[in-house]
Formats: sequence, C-alpha cells, structure tokens
Amino acid sequence: MVALILEGALREGDPLPSVRTVAADYRLNPLTVLKGYRQLVDERLVEKRRGRGMYLIEGARRLLLEGERERFLNEQWPRTLTLIHRLGFTAQELLTQTPALTHSASRSSDTK
Repeated sequence: MVALILEGALREGDPLPSVRTVAADYRLNPLTVLKGYRQLVDERLVEKRRGRGMYLIEGARRLLLEGERERFLNEQWPRTLTLIHRLGFTAQELLTQTPALTHSASRSSDTK
C-alpha cells in the first residue's frame, strides 16, 4: 500500500482495496493485510468509514513521503554510503551509471 500511495496509484480520498482483494492479489494472509491497514489507520494516513471501507486521508502522501525519506536517510543511506566507499566509487562514476536520475534531476533544476 505504501508504494501505491507514494507512486500516486492511490490518491487522497480514494478507497483502499478490500482486505480480501489485496490478500488474493498478493497471496497474503488476510490477517496480515488487516494488520497493515490498521497500522495505516493508527498512523492517521487512512480513515475508516463505517460500512464503506477505508479511505486515504488528505495529506497522507506528504506525511508518508516525509516518514519514508527520514527512514531512508537514517537507516538505508548509511549502509549504502559505507558500501559505496568500500567499493571505491566516485560521485562521477555513480552519476554516470544513473542516467535516468541525472536527466530528471537536471530537468527539475532547470524549472526552478
């Protein structure tokens, strides 16, 4: 669900797919899906509407993005950076290997 929200496949105000649908589509235990949905409710990203389902609240993507970015910088980036240094990559080597990122980054900086 997090990926769907961050990628924009689920927009604010949209209903979440049913627990059964998600469980069947991703071959998950329905209790696992329900637990994930409850966590989204607890984090105030989703609201339950009695008899209607669960809906993504206004501002949910922004809040989720902030949390995911912080988690990446605090948990994943230090390990990634350690590996980059261990392998002796330069910044230029890394940028050369990521043309799609450098293209989109230069495009966004041109529009600022």
